[in-house]
Amino acid sequence: MKLSATIITLNEEDNIERCVRSLIGVADEIVILDSLSTDRTAEICSKLPVIFHQKAWMGYAQSKNYLNSLTTNEYILSIDADEVLSDELRESILREKEQGFHGAYSVNRLTNYLGQWIYHSGWYPDIKVRLFPKSICQWDGMYVHETLEMKQPLEVNMLNGHLEHYSYKSFEDHRARADKYSLLTAQKMAAQGKKASVLKPYLSAIGRFVAMYIIKGGFLDGKMGYKIAQISAQSNILKYKELRRINSENN
Repeated sequence: MKLSATIITLNEEDNIERCVRSLIGVADEIVILDSLSTDRTAEICSKLPVIFHQKAWMGYAQSKNYLNSLTTNEYILSIDADEVLSDELRESILREKEQGFHGAYSVNRLTNYLGQWIYHSGWYPDIKVRLFPKSICQWDGMYVHETLEMKQPLEVNMLNGHLEHYSYKSFEDHRARADKYSLLTAQKMAAQGKKASVLKPYLSAIGRFVAMYIIKGGFLDGKMGYKIAQISAQSNILKYKELRRINSENN
């Protein structure tokens, strides 16, 4: 049974080659949809065994669904440019491929945060369905992170190994991306009619920090665990302040 790997990219010159090389020998085709990168992503991809397409950004779900339509095989392995298949995960996928895929498959993502693997903080285990039949599954979500929806019930099998996630370049990069998602989430919440009190941004931030650093064991990740909880709490303040701003404008 053949397998297509899909990747969406935007300015991923630091990550894309590492990602693609982990897929060689596992995927029968590697299809990339690039959102008009302005760095060396396209140049790097031109030297790799990939099928490369470019199209203006359409949002996470729509871009991934369009990318799925460009593949030639029924089963798709969806991977982000900053992710890599571990050796054990490669072997696990190859075993299933040889036997014939059935249902869908989830992976356990392990994040490398500025050189340190994070095993707590609510970041691990991080189970995601990433290998699936495209005729039955599609991506959904207008604002922030997309979710994989199944048109009919499928058995979801867990693959051994890790999907290694090389997340951020710096604390500043983490904060910028966390803030981006917080603003998108605020738009989604406002569209759903949700409100926030004056104290909500700060109470939510305290709750988030305590949950990640203490309850979910972030302190066991040392300094990195503290920074993860701190940045997450700060972005929570932004999310609810933005929600209040949107609601105020709409009133």
